[in-house]
Amino acid sequence: MKRVYLDHNATTAVEPEVLEAMLPYFSQEYGNAASIHTAGQNARAAVEKAREQVALLLGARPEEVVFTSGGTESDNQAIWGAVGAAASDRACHIITTTIEHEAVLDACKALEQQGVAVTYLAVSPVGIVDPEAVRRAIQPETVLVSVMTANNELGTVQPIREISRAASERNICFHTDAVQAAGKIPLDVKALRVDLLSISGHKLYGPKGIGATYIRSGTCLRPLLYGGHHQRGYRPGTENVPGSVGLGKAAELARKSLERDRARVEALRDRLEQGLLACVPAARVNGAGAPRTPNTSNLTFAGLEGEALVIALDLKGLACSTGAACSSGAVEPSHVLRAMGLSVEEARASIRLSLGRHTTEEDVTAALEIVPAAVEQLRKLSPTWQQGTGR
Repeated sequence: MKRVYLDHNATTAVEPEVLEAMLPYFSQEYGNAASIHTAGQNARAAVEKAREQVALLLGARPEEVVFTSGGTESDNQAIWGAVGAAASDRACHIITTTIEHEAVLDACKALEQQGVAVTYLAVSPVGIVDPEAVRRAIQPETVLVSVMTANNELGTVQPIREISRAASERNICFHTDAVQAAGKIPLDVKALRVDLLSISGHKLYGPKGIGATYIRSGTCLRPLLYGGHHQRGYRPGTENVPGSVGLGKAAELARKSLERDRARVEALRDRLEQGLLACVPAARVNGAGAPRTPNTSNLTFAGLEGEALVIALDLKGLACSTGAACSSGAVEPSHVLRAMGLSVEEARASIRLSLGRHTTEEDVTAALEIVPAAVEQLRKLSPTWQQGTGR
């Protein structure tokens, strides 16, 4: 049975070119990038090349890129770092949204326990934040605004430039979680006017365990970790040379193929959505009508449980998810879908299909056979569906 993988928002396969670039730094070129001998300087050169590659993807300067262990650390580095730099003796206030990734929401909740005030902005029924709501939420104590570029469950793309303008008008630091945007849509930190931005390697065909934070020159940020002067003191610790090289190569590939991949994947995503809506009764696309990343589709199939559908699809050879991989196994329905106004039942009846660079027409054809069959099978067993429709 040929398997169909439609869970690219959870993780992507490492590209062969990325793996090839990384391999020497596990064995032949194993020097510590902080050492001054030849082996160390070879490693240093590789890390700095990777920094340049990531900077080119983001429209940044290489010295503004700090490597981390992934998106979660990058989000925490930005949020805790910005608050820590501003805190001293003053009260602090953060503005974020109700649909952020847990890496942002949980960091904000932890800061609330330490006395930091947080405003969680609501979103529209299609999952978009109003920039004017950001302006209205700003207080004299506001030190940070954090709004994700693209949502991990819906793919909805926020009006980042307008939101960042609202922050910069009041000289407030602005952070965006761009983990699900990097490599899918164009990013230019200067045009977007962001101060801090987070990305993760394994979301754009790089390795797991590596990410990066863009830190605009002049931005005050307290280190999250202590123990050395690596990476301008922002992120001490022995640098992950193979991981950095892998992220750099993945960023280079993404930059070169972004527009081509974007158009092709979006066409496949649209074909998949249209096909499912045409042949599955009581199905809808969440976030439809809003700007979205080209690969992401979140659908509600009334009358069933999303978790059961994911399992049924997996047994038929199709991999997808009910939402964020970090929330897998959670009892509560998606906080993102609930924030958009979906009922508990609707949120639990939803799944996420996320396509990738190597998704084919044949994969979509297979999905258009597998998904409707699985939905029909589960609905026959669903008392909710039978009672609600009279079927």
